[in-house]
Amino acid sequence: MEAAFGAVIIVAFLFLALFANQVKILFGIGETHTATNTITVSGTGKVTAIPDVATFQFTVDQTAANVAAAQAAATAQLNSAYSALTSAGVASADIQTTSYNISPHYESQGGVCNGVNGLCTPSKSVLTGYDVSQTDQVKVRNLANAGSLFTTIGSLGVQNVDSLQFSLDNPETTQNEAQATAIADAQAQAQKLANELGVKLVAVVNFTDNSSSPTPYPVAYAMNTSVAGAPAVSPTVSTGQQQVIDNVSITYEIR
Repeated sequence: MEAAFGAVIIVAFLFLALFANQVKILFGIGETHTATNTITVSGTGKVTAIPDVATFQFTVDQTAANVAAAQAAATAQLNSAYSALTSAGVASADIQTTSYNISPHYESQGGVCNGVNGLCTPSKSVLTGYDVSQTDQVKVRNLANAGSLFTTIGSLGVQNVDSLQFSLDNPETTQNEAQATAIADAQAQAQKLANELGVKLVAVVNFTDNSSSPTPYPVAYAMNTSVAGAPAVSPTVSTGQQQVIDNVSITYEIR
């Protein structure tokens, strides 16, 4: 009896195993589904945005007999620039040092020529001091003050005020909006194509996004300097517009 009961249990387990296998085959459980009938559509999203921040940079370059003196002169000039920026409402977090260099300063000496016989003594490079150079980048959030800021910083005797660019402070928001528009465009094209072919869209089997962040665009700018004692005139700057474009590709399974 025990042997017969054991045989019945074994047969029952075998039957259940075969039944489970047939269910898997019938419903495709555990198998990777590969879509064979598909359509691929592309969508484009364009969003026009007005830049809300401007950036520019300025450089302080001082030379002195020793490094400490050159650093002290550069620091004094930088502090004047920082004070002017702070007074104009620029936050300290929006001022960033991008480079700082200390280098020996050489001058060419000698090389005197005799006008009688044409003989010249060779010149030589002589260490006469040290150069300290620092470049800072400034982000201006109140664009109405941008022109006057350029003039103010330029009047402090810094060596360069350049690289003016307008950009979006939070480009991700605009990029996401462009992507949503591109996806909606692709979905509309897919549905239109499906209707024309007499098929149904089943599921998305592939998605690619060829987006690119908006690139800040430079603006040509030259510092105005005082002429015959006349004060420098603040430039008029225009922010213009930026177009953010997003391209997507969506592949649908159809049935």
